Amino acid sequence: MRIVIQRVSHASVTIEGVCKSAIKEGFMILVGIENADTQEDADWLCKKIVNLRVFDDENGVMNKSILDIDGNILVVSQFTLHASYKKGNRPSYIYAAKPDVAIPLYEYFCKALTEALGKEIGTGEFGADMKVELLNNGPVTICMDTKNKE
Repeated sequence: MRIVIQRVSHASVTIEGVCKSAIKEGFMILVGIENADTQEDADWLCKKIVNLRVFDDENGVMNKSILDIDGNILVVSQFTLHASYKKGNRPSYIYAAKPDVAIPLYEYFCKALTEALGKEIGTGEFGADMKVELLNNGPVTICMDTKNKE
């Protein structure tokens, strides 16, 4: 699994002109899933995400986690995170999992993240044409890939 985490002041996802989810301070997370990804990968990411210390403490040092600040999370599926761009100029998405694999793992990831955060997270809609809006705070953007756990 590959994710891009952005620390945000606010974020939202709109589908066909209707706001599906909106959050205030927290993380906007794009998630891409490959065929080889497992629930173990999702669990590892959830633990990393909720314990990631990138929010300012009283001294202005990034020393607090999303749990410490009672922050929010918005997760959007993003198969293009697995784009292969080595050959030619049109990306290939052959490494991205097909919906029959990706949807159950995406749903598991969202449920596990809700449990780890201790409150409901916002989500997009798998496979939908989504408009994502956010205000990156910092900016702070961190990429994680479960293939690089060590």
